[in-house]
Amino acid sequence: MKTALAILDSLIAFDTISRNSNLDFINWVEDYLSQYGISSTRVSSADGAKANLYATIGPDVAGGIILSGHSDVVPVDGQDWASDPFILTERGDLLHGRGTCDMKGFIALALAAVPMLKNGKRPVHLAISYDEEVGCLGAPAMIEEIAASLPKPALAIIGEPTMMKPVTGHKGICVHEVEVLGHEAHSSLTHLGVSANMIAIELMHDLAELARELWDQADPDSPFIPPHATLTIGKMEGGTAANILARRAHFIFDLRCPPGIDPGIILKPFKEKAAVLDAQLKDAFPDTGVRVTQLSNAPPLTQSGSSEAEAFVRKLTGDNTPAGVVSYAAEAGQFRQAGFPTVICGPGSIEQAHQPNEYISMDQFSRGADFMSKLITELEQP
Repeated sequence: MKTALAILDSLIAFDTISRNSNLDFINWVEDYLSQYGISSTRVSSADGAKANLYATIGPDVAGGIILSGHSDVVPVDGQDWASDPFILTERGDLLHGRGTCDMKGFIALALAAVPMLKNGKRPVHLAISYDEEVGCLGAPAMIEEIAASLPKPALAIIGEPTMMKPVTGHKGICVHEVEVLGHEAHSSLTHLGVSANMIAIELMHDLAELARELWDQADPDSPFIPPHATLTIGKMEGGTAANILARRAHFIFDLRCPPGIDPGIILKPFKEKAAVLDAQLKDAFPDTGVRVTQLSNAPPLTQSGSSEAEAFVRKLTGDNTPAGVVSYAAEAGQFRQAGFPTVICGPGSIEQAHQPNEYISMDQFSRGADFMSKLITELEQP
């Protein structure tokens, strides 16, 4: 526990908000692993500003366990924190800091276990990704390399916060960016231009209507809460002044679908309308238009095909309650899609994630340490 807390203190100090580079974080992990004679492999982003990292701890044989977590965290802008979010702060039995729960706590626990995991009969493959928080963008390239270059692992454990209970299903996430280009003119002379804001509002209205339709399509037998696909507009901006027809408007939305629901089908009418508006705008003013760009499309995690992984995790946690599902998206679906039996299990609660004064309780951190201890014992068996 003491070592894990010291590691967590170091990891929290890195400002790995998704808009920033995570390379200082990755450098630190590489240096830490090298102290134990463990080499790491980077899988960098296209621009080289960020990197995934994976490393094998133990023998180079099949049947290993993937322990996966993401290095990036969500912004703290505008949130009312009682302490510096990038300094691990203990208040009572709670450890505060951005990423304590989601999900540097799990990574710290895995790293603290490295010296003991080296002696296992089967390996642990540590996998750390970037840009999970903005659509699970970084992990796929790393997962592809792991599948191609490592002796086949038996299963993957994704350490998102689940209160140390096994989770076998999550929703997928599809993120889109919409840019509308208008033609500037005086706002009293609307016939001489077109406001990008007005077009964007029309499109956002359609999405709001779609979100309400999805609400009405709730499946009473769904294990998810809420029991339907959800759509929200998370960011929007546009215009320069009240008396100028807006030159540019921009918004980003996400669609989260349970397994079995195709986001492409849901969004087809919206994309068709955007294409019609794009053509109409260009007919009037060639410098205008509507562009819809898909930023990510991370698959859901289905509850099939991972019974072996679930049984393994239950053996370590001792939890016998029914496996749960979560409405947030994660990289688990990407690992499962690559052929790895996959379960989500990690310390802390998602209810503390993304909040000001994010925290993980000492009890949950201790449970995570106990999980790692039992994993060490399990992997020592032939």
